[in-house]
Amino acid sequence: MDASTPILPAHIEETIRSIARLHADHHRTATPLQRFVDRATALVGRPRFIGIVTLFVFAWVGGNGAASLAGYAAFDPPPFAWFDGLVSLGALYIALLILTTQRREDQLAQHREQLTLELAILSEQKTAKVIELLEEMRRDNPNLRNRVDEEAAAMAIPADPQSVLNAIKETHAEAELLEEPAEPPLPLDDTNRGG
Repeated sequence: MDASTPILPAHIEETIRSIARLHADHHRTATPLQRFVDRATALVGRPRFIGIVTLFVFAWVGGNGAASLAGYAAFDPPPFAWFDGLVSLGALYIALLILTTQRREDQLAQHREQLTLELAILSEQKTAKVIELLEEMRRDNPNLRNRVDEEAAAMAIPADPQSVLNAIKETHAEAELLEEPAEPPLPLDDTNRGG
């Protein structure tokens, strides 16, 4: 470590190492085929690939045009049926590469979300325990005025994750009902017009 690198507390360093292990395990458990797909997707996603495809298109069209001008039969005359099929096949493979890579990255995202959720629940439980201990200390300390704090009492009770999940689902369901558009008005035809 050089002098410009700040020294992090041990718990932050451990958190960083845990996240790095999560990513390393995800990449280590990839099959050879998954690694190949990841490399192919990375190659297709580079700006250089756009240039290569553009050069290929110009070479294909230009080669056919040059062959026609030179008096030879074009290998794929306009409207370029072979080229159309090749482009469609290439697009299919690129779409499959992207979908496969995205699916694998979604698995990593799900692991991160699960870790975040578990840490948030654990943090909430720890916070509730700290509030409970502070309230107990306040009640037991003769130098502090003993009073009832309803909000602190409520915060000292850890949240039930299932109850929170049910409340979230209910809130989303209510919001979706509010967002549903009203039935569209009937179109006016000669029978619906007043006249």
